[in-house]
Amino acid sequence: METVLLVIHIMIAVFLIAVVLLQRSEGGALGIGGGGGGGAMSSRGAANLLTRTTAGLAGAFMLTSVLLAIISGTHSEPTSILDTPATTGAPENAVPAVPEKPAEPSAPVSE
Repeated sequence: METVLLVIHIMIAVFLIAVVLLQRSEGGALGIGGGGGGGAMSSRGAANLLTRTTAGLAGAFMLTSVLLAIISGTHSEPTSILDTPATTGAPENAVPAVPEKPAEPSAPVSE
């Protein structure tokens, strides 16, 4: 589920970037270009298709961001190094290996 939601989130981000880049520049950055009277604040430009698409994609992006944050927090338990017991050496239930008695040398076989 998390992977599917992540793929949808990435697709929405790519579409949002594309829609924003398709929109007409107003030229009002730092007063350069003059702006003009037919901008996005006019009655015709306020609700055009690109503006509505941008708003919808931005809402979907925010929704998938929140869902991904919720999902990522549900399946992982917070762990701390202070919560785990310290292990020094062998585990508690390990049985020490007893060395086997070496085999007795066999007598040489005479021919």
